[in-house]
Amino acid sequence: MTRKAPPEKPSPDDREDRLKAALKANLARRKAQARARATPRDQGRDDGDKNKD
Repeated sequence: MTRKAPPEKPSPDDREDRLKAALKANLARRKAQARARATPRDQGRDDGDKNKD
């Protein structure tokens, strides 16, 4: 029976790259959520001047 070599530990650079990618994805997701939340509120604000007369 042959033995398998133990899996190599990922290098610190690999971990850093994964963390960078996760942070970038998280930031993009949060920005998209913020844009989605801001859009409905801002649509009705332009009509405020029409009813002043």
